[in-house]
Amino acid sequence: MGTIANVEMARAWDGEEGERWAAHAERYEAAAARAWRRVRDLGLVAAGGAVLDVGCGTGASTRDLARDAAPGPVLGVDLSSQMLELARRRSAEEGLANVAFEQADAQVHPFAAESFDVAVSSFGAMFFADPVAAFANLRRALRPGGRLAVLAWRDQRRNQWVTAIQEALAGGRSLPGPPPNAPGPFGLADAGHVREVLAGAGFAEIDLLSVDEPVWLGRDADDAWAFVRTMGIVKGLTADLDPAARELAFERVRAALAVAAGADGVLFASSAWLITAHRPPG
Repeated sequence: MGTIANVEMARAWDGEEGERWAAHAERYEAAAARAWRRVRDLGLVAAGGAVLDVGCGTGASTRDLARDAAPGPVLGVDLSSQMLELARRRSAEEGLANVAFEQADAQVHPFAAESFDVAVSSFGAMFFADPVAAFANLRRALRPGGRLAVLAWRDQRRNQWVTAIQEALAGGRSLPGPPPNAPGPFGLADAGHVREVLAGAGFAEIDLLSVDEPVWLGRDADDAWAFVRTMGIVKGLTADLDPAARELAFERVRAALAVAAGADGVLFASSAWLITAHRPPG
């Protein structure tokens, strides 16, 4: 991997966090699949176009984009070597010849100037340490008139898949919310902040569309718990509890999952921004 500006996130994603996501790739990919479908429905990717997938993770989005763009080239970049290893293997297994992956910090990576028609990110762009610099770097990589499409979570209170689990784990404890506009899952939650960032990075025709698609966590409560118990939020909010208190917290989460279980599995409400913009021509 080349130059790293986002040191803290690189340490997490190229470490324990990335290892966990790679180990449970299918579950994470399925969780937000409904929201990702909304990006593909935009029809931004034309056959023969060149596409950049930012924060591509285990490559599910990159493989979809490669199918849409074929025979055009698609490049997926991510901080996590573990997730990229899986992405490369799965792409090879599917015989996708027009896709490549690179471990890189998209905030500072020297992409070839004006080399992509479209830049896409599915829940990967919220983690930039300096979002203006990062999106300016992506703008330079786009051809004049090139398009940007980003999925990013809206504020935490609109995302039941987080709040329900957090409240169950808290058990009456007062837990701080994420700092506004800080790198993390909700780093692009504020619409005004997003517009300022993208305008500051040189993008035009900035638009934010609310995407309210449920997050799927499992076939039933037991299946969902087998996945949820591996999440960082569960480990982080129970690490300082004694064994008895930890087990009670786990029981509360299992109860919340059971309440959300239905014929289509365990579904929680979520809300994301589908952010679109373009690099001005000329």
